[in-house]
Amino acid sequence: MLIVMRSDATPAQIERVVAAITEQGLIPHPLPGATRTAIGMTGNTGAVDKSHFEVLPGVEDAIRVTKPYKLASREMKKESTTLRFGEVEIGPKTFTMIAGPCSVEDEATTMRTAEHLMGRGIPFLRAGAFKPRTSPYSFQGMGLEGLKLLAKAREKTGIRIVTELMDTEHAAAVEEASDIIQIGTRNMQNFSLLKRVGLCRKPVLLKRGLSATLEEWLMAAEYIMAGGNYDVILCERGVRTFSDHSRNTLDLSVVPPAKALSHLPVFVDPSHGTGKRQYVPAMTYAAMASGADGVMIEAHPDPDHAVSDGAQTIDFATLDAMLAKLKAMAGLFGRTMG
Repeated sequence: MLIVMRSDATPAQIERVVAAITEQGLIPHPLPGATRTAIGMTGNTGAVDKSHFEVLPGVEDAIRVTKPYKLASREMKKESTTLRFGEVEIGPKTFTMIAGPCSVEDEATTMRTAEHLMGRGIPFLRAGAFKPRTSPYSFQGMGLEGLKLLAKAREKTGIRIVTELMDTEHAAAVEEASDIIQIGTRNMQNFSLLKRVGLCRKPVLLKRGLSATLEEWLMAAEYIMAGGNYDVILCERGVRTFSDHSRNTLDLSVVPPAKALSHLPVFVDPSHGTGKRQYVPAMTYAAMASGADGVMIEAHPDPDHAVSDGAQTIDFATLDAMLAKLKAMAGLFGRTMG
């Protein structure tokens, strides 16, 4: 259920509603809006009596939420969510690029990439310190040492860090080293991990599972938000189909319904989605046209010698050319480059 407060509701009246929800054994979720505050509630296993809340001072309406994903639903929050990182925004008015190598490889590559991105106005560096790989014999990442290199790059250049968390054991370390915590496709339904990042106070980028439906993806986001972390970014990264012309099938058709059903920002990962660097630019432009709020790109100073995923990684020249086209396109879709 969603309790909609009057536009002139006082903080004391809002607190009274929060207390009333708690007294019912439910969990309140205040959702401040541009003109008024709404308060969602979760934790009920049956119907909640609307009349108990409709009579409280400052309450305008009590609305039943029909979707199984409550907090992620536009029924709960009509306005699109905007995430703010200082002067950088992720949301419906911007198109934001996250870029960098698949893995943290060494200090020189990490610093060179961070400096190049910052020089082009790209505010986020992506790189994995912990790497889930299909083969146990493939490079698994530098682990905690990789997190130290990412933290050093952030300290020296000011770039913001996006890196993957694979298990609850390293949650505190990843949260400290990152500005956005990534949950990878293989962990989309790792519910223990989702509950743990729900306790974090850093935004979470949640990649869609290899065979996940839109509802399953949004329910995974709900696990995070139910823990109190409402800053979730959805990321489409390709699903598994019968097609063999690319690594995965990049499902850009999921972006419009995801944005229609949920208020959360939606990103696209054309690198994993295609698996081939020559297709990344076209799918990046298509991501903007589909209504996505940003992209996550694998970029490296020397992709042919990247430790992992070199085949889908673009070089800096390609990145720069893409960025120029995106800036030219952004105005057509009512956005600026974030």
